[in-house]
Order: sequence, then C-alpha cells, then structure tokens
Amino acid sequence: MAWVERHRSAFRVRLRLPDGTVITDSLHEAKPAAQLRAKEIDVDMARDAFIDPRDGKISLGEWVEIWAATHQAAPTTWAAYRSHLRIHILPRLGHLQLVAIRRQHVKALVVELRKTLAARSAADVVMVLSMVLQEAVEDRRIPFNPCRGVRVANPNRPERPHATTEQVAAIAARMRRPIDALMVITAAYTGMRWGELAGLDHDNIDLDRATIYVHPEVGALHEVGGKLFLGPPKTADSVRHIQLPPFLVDQLTRMLDAHDHPIVFPGARGSFQRRSNFNRRAWTPAVAGDPAAGIPPVLAGMHFHDLRHTHKTWLIEDGIPEIAQARRLGHRLGGVRGIYSHVTPAMQQRLTQALQRRWESVQSAPTEQGRPAAAA
Repeated sequence: MAWVERHRSAFRVRLRLPDGTVITDSLHEAKPAAQLRAKEIDVDMARDAFIDPRDGKISLGEWVEIWAATHQAAPTTWAAYRSHLRIHILPRLGHLQLVAIRRQHVKALVVELRKTLAARSAADVVMVLSMVLQEAVEDRRIPFNPCRGVRVANPNRPERPHATTEQVAAIAARMRRPIDALMVITAAYTGMRWGELAGLDHDNIDLDRATIYVHPEVGALHEVGGKLFLGPPKTADSVRHIQLPPFLVDQLTRMLDAHDHPIVFPGARGSFQRRSNFNRRAWTPAVAGDPAAGIPPVLAGMHFHDLRHTHKTWLIEDGIPEIAQARRLGHRLGGVRGIYSHVTPAMQQRLTQALQRRWESVQSAPTEQGRPAAAA
C-alpha cells in the first residue's frame, strides 16, 4: 500500500514492495497530486501492473548494453543499428536515465538529425531508438515509449526513377565488362536485389528449368565492417524461384560457359564484387555519362536498386497479376489478397513471355555505341 509523506516543501509518495523494501515513488508540490499518485499505485499493484521506478533509473547507454545482449537481428541489420546508436543516439541521449527521456527529447533529436540527414535516414535512427525504448516498456522499466507518435516529416520525397527497356539496354551497352552488362540486364529482367545477384552461386541457377533460386541460408551477399560474406536474403519471403525468359537463359548459358568461377557475377579477380566499387567503376559512369566528352546521361541519379523499381513497373505495364509480381520480387501480399491469391504456371508463362517481347523489341535497334545490348 502506498502513502503520502511531507518531505521538506513537497510531498512524496512512499510504498512498501512485496519484499518489504520501502521506496519513494515520486515527489509532488501539491498534496492532492501525491494522494492521487498513491491511489494509482495501489490499483497498479492490485493488477500486477506496477512499475518499480528504480528499474528505470539506469542510463539509456546502460540499457542499450542489456538490450543488445539478447536482441536478435541479421549481421547487416546489426551493423546499421550499431551505427545509428554510436553516431546519433547515444552521444545525445545516452547519459539520460530511461525514466528521464521525454517526448521533447525525441523531437529535439529529430530536429538535430534533419540538419544533416535525409528524412529517410533520420526516420531509421528514430526507429532504432523507438525499438530500444519499446523493449524497456515491455521489460517494465518505463510506463510508455516517448517515441510513440513522433514522425519525421518528408513532404517532398522524390519518386525514385525507373528506366525504359531502351534505357536499360543503353546502360548495359556502356559497361566495359560483359559480366557487368549481363548483371544489369539480369537485375532489370528479374527484379533481384544487388546482394542476391552479387552473391549468386552457379549451383543456384538451373538453366534447364530456366530458374534462379534465392537460397534461404546463402542467398545474398552481405558486407559488414568491410568484410563480405554470404548469408540469408532480406526476408523469409525473399527465398524464391525466379523464372527466366528464354533470352536470359541463353545469355547466362554463354557467360557461364566462358568462366569457371562459382560466383555467377564475379569481380575482375574472380571474387565477390563490392557494391561501392561497382558503383564507382561501372554503374555511375554508365548512367551519368560524361557531358564534357559529349556523352549524355542515360538516367542521371538512378541507383542500381532502381532496376528493381523498373522491373516492378514493367510488370504493371504488362498487366501481370499482383500476386505474381509480389512473389517474383520476394514480397508478401497482405490480408485476404495474400491468403486467397496463388501463382499459376499460366501466370509465370505470361510473365516471361512479356519480358521476352520487351527484350526482342530493342534488339533490332542499335545502341548508342552501335551494337545491340545482347552483345554488351
């Protein structure tokens, strides 16, 4: 049972815990406020919902260490979490006790983040902070999450670019290495992520069945702390078989016959490609061109991941059913659509035929370098 005592010029709420320990819950300037808090404590203890204020009197930095010891996440996800905590969250809030963190602290953090980060990056930082504090709520250290309802405004978020069939062919034609050109073509015509392509093993391509398999354990290349390694793809739904159009089977067959590396799209030395190196050496020069040398951009500002946006857009243009689009990209449809929709062989055939027609439509027209993309 809780009671109220006068303490100097204020009133404090005291209570006896089940183990016999007497503690102070809070201090109040007015006696009615203290009495109300005492009644709230009695109700919470009767409902076994009382939060011991001592449990929240550890710093955020100390709580992060406790939280990190048991939280499970993929290595790449952990790398992002640690970066956000080390660079943005702990320097600003790490010294505060959990019970002292208020909504205004979170909103002030957002203001500071938006001075140097894009809205999406700032939102990712706040998401990590919210996850850490929500775990403190679940651990009954604090009564509520001060991040709840805080939003990072992004009123002018630009739409990501997507390429036409001709633009994809032009980007591929500018690649110096045929392997890089085919990697671009494969990304655009399968919708696969960079990590799924860069880590693709020869054993996970079945050209007789015209499929690529994204493996559940080693289906994607990851980079953490400068080290490259194979691991699971982004989500469980990313594990999938991707049906290939005939032209892509032919192109992959010729390329795999030309090298004996286990990696389908190796770097110049036969090992895994680093995304940063590929972007600097091959991707950015191809999409941005060189205006000073009279080479115009194909689609300035386009990222490699935008080939995935491109693939999705093509499927929509070609009238492919939404469930087939989602499965191909490794997504799951929510609600009733995901439960009652199913991909059929007829859908798969229609999809690959549409992609084949797209490819054939650009083969009769030469690229800007005077050769079709198939020869890139």
